[in-house]
Amino acid sequence: MLNDILREITPLTANDCFTMFSREKEEFDFPLHNHEEMELNLILNAKGAKRIVGDHLAEIGDAELVFVGSNLPHGWFTHKCKSKKITEVTIQFHKDLMDDRFLKRNQLIKIRKLFEESQRGVLFSPETIKKIAPRIIGLSKKVGFESILELFNIFHILSISKNIEILSDASFMKEDFITNSRRIEKVFEYLNANFSKEISLSEVARIAHMPNTSFSRFIKQRTGYTFIDCLTAIRLGHVTRMLIDTTHSIAEIAYQCGFNNMANFNKTFKNKKGCTPKEFRDNYTGNQIFI
Repeated sequence: MLNDILREITPLTANDCFTMFSREKEEFDFPLHNHEEMELNLILNAKGAKRIVGDHLAEIGDAELVFVGSNLPHGWFTHKCKSKKITEVTIQFHKDLMDDRFLKRNQLIKIRKLFEESQRGVLFSPETIKKIAPRIIGLSKKVGFESILELFNIFHILSISKNIEILSDASFMKEDFITNSRRIEKVFEYLNANFSKEISLSEVARIAHMPNTSFSRFIKQRTGYTFIDCLTAIRLGHVTRMLIDTTHSIAEIAYQCGFNNMANFNKTFKNKKGCTPKEFRDNYTGNQIFI
């Protein structure tokens, strides 16, 4: 269950802006966990290891960089990794390092968006990793105010990087889609309250006070997703939570979350998550520690 995931007490003190540690290891041996602090994790030479962030599971390549938001469950596991020289560089910082009022300034809008997206986990592209990895590794050589300036520079570079991937579904951690539109927010409030039922495009278009065609264009422009994609993501977020939090059968969970055709549900789940619902449940719960 999510409430049983190991709650890590990090070494970051109240008097420090951030902490950083680098280690070489032969395997990943820390269980699935979460913590209040936000985290930037650079992992090198670990091809074949498994990553879990929120409800996202995947096998990783030689190098990866992930930004993990506050309280988001995450962990890396040896899985198929054969390397005996894994490098892991972790930067942890307080979630209020840049508070909301500061981040609302116009010059920080991209960093604010990055921090918001981190609540679902952000995976950066190989091109970004190649560019930023030396600066992340070199941060340990900076001290005092210089170290803070360099950390902010890293945030800036990451905030303007391309081809990022948002890992976890929004509804898994009960996070809202970031839209900056009250009209779209009302739609998502409705979808989150009624995801278990049949919901038509016409129904939500009426909530947005728009014709169907105009609403389809509008939601795509504002979120980057179609209406069906948004509804599916919300449903899958609730599915994954129930797969972890309950012992209900997979069929029961699917129907409770609005999927009325099991063949379509299994196909959709595997396309989005890269595994079957049973594999997801087994993989996720197999890397938890219960306390």
